[in-house]
Amino acid sequence: MTAMDAYRRLEGRFRRWSALREAAGMLHWDMSAMMPEGGHSSRSEQLAALDVVSHEMLTASATGDLLAEAADGNELDGWQRANLSEMHRLYVHATALDADLVEALTKACATCEAAWRQARPMADFAGVKPYLETLLGLTRRAAEAKAAQLGCSPYEALMDQYEPGARVAAIDPIFADYAAFLPGFLAAVLERQASEEPPVEPRGPFPIEQQKALGQRIMATLGFDFAHGRLDTSLHPFCGGTPDDVRITTRYDEEQFVFALMGIVHETGHALYERQLPVSWRLQPVGQARGMTVHESQSLLMEMQACRSAEFFTYLSPLLIETFPGHEAALAPDNLRRLYTKVKPGFIRVDADEVTYPAHVILRYRLEQALIAGDLQIADLPGAWNEGFEKLLGLKVPSDREGCLQDIHWFDGAFGYFPCYSLGAMTAAQIFAAAVAAKPGIPAAIGQGDFAPLRTWLAENVHSLGSSLSTAEIVTKATGKPLDSNIFKAHLKRRYLGE
Repeated sequence: MTAMDAYRRLEGRFRRWSALREAAGMLHWDMSAMMPEGGHSSRSEQLAALDVVSHEMLTASATGDLLAEAADGNELDGWQRANLSEMHRLYVHATALDADLVEALTKACATCEAAWRQARPMADFAGVKPYLETLLGLTRRAAEAKAAQLGCSPYEALMDQYEPGARVAAIDPIFADYAAFLPGFLAAVLERQASEEPPVEPRGPFPIEQQKALGQRIMATLGFDFAHGRLDTSLHPFCGGTPDDVRITTRYDEEQFVFALMGIVHETGHALYERQLPVSWRLQPVGQARGMTVHESQSLLMEMQACRSAEFFTYLSPLLIETFPGHEAALAPDNLRRLYTKVKPGFIRVDADEVTYPAHVILRYRLEQALIAGDLQIADLPGAWNEGFEKLLGLKVPSDREGCLQDIHWFDGAFGYFPCYSLGAMTAAQIFAAAVAAKPGIPAAIGQGDFAPLRTWLAENVHSLGSSLSTAEIVTKATGKPLDSNIFKAHLKRRYLGE
């Protein structure tokens, strides 16, 4: 067998593996958006079965043999070599775990998530605590096994699942720098806001059906293809599905529409990235999104960079007035700008402004490192959360519903994901600045509701690259330099202090 023959066989194997992962993704979406409560037990079994079969496909001796044979050849082109590299990365992660641990982890995730959905509304941390302890124990075992294979710390092994190559030594200085920057900057922003006339607050009710219709209209404006996706409601907004069937969700509040609409914009950013991944590499590892830092950069680019700009509010204002008549003063462009860029420290991460948002991430990053290292026990998590939150943002957490129960991530086993949010926000600022520098007409087009110039630039410079390059290489190729957090801070200074 030639190296090319081995590679072709790997393509067939990973095509089937990717289809199974997509099937599992659709079941996860259904569990969060549509499935009745009574379905959790059977869904746990279904997901565990898919995960075990997928794991066995990756860890089979034939996969390792084919990877070794394909690596010996030099006739592969650039995309094929990158695909082979991604195959090998997935193989290393998979072979670190045995099938029993994979099955136990999947079931523990589904069980803990179901318990969290019951516990969160009632702020009942005690109710979910035993399930989270079980899940954390299994996650630690998986992290230690992967760390041994990857040559890194257990926490870094978990981060590597979401952001390949992520290391604490690179992230710690970025987060420490922002934590030091935030107090003085936040004080200056709040002082400036206090000196200005406060924005007019739109008063509800804002009927949910009208909010949903508006959200779908904005999705279409951004470029969402409803022939390949849909919008639904869930407890926690998210984007799921597949590149050809993208499912996004949000949550609504009749008393205000801001968070639901921006949640839709955020998830649409994720969806556009998925839809514009390279079609010719569908169901191959190299054709998938690079990692969650790039993924979050694409959602935050739409939400925070493009759709909180003065140009977008000029476009949005008449649509809002048409949808919610009688609120003209509150929905005027400049008032919208002040509403959507209002900085106010709060308890809920997904509702946070872009100035304080990184503090929410830094807290979670520090806590989950301590949990994985065994320096923090689940029983002590609420207290550690409340103490850390008050230190970062000066607020006393009223209950665990607004504290350590608010996010689904840990209760679904996604330890190591949170850093990607703030790394993504910083990457978004840098990529958007590069897009505007390359195409100066982008802001004016956004003011007309035309996102095609921005979407096209992103497709050419980010989306179409899939996983053919590393995150650092994609950022450098698109912007001309590696990630520079000073660009994000400069963006904040311009927007909030006029500097």
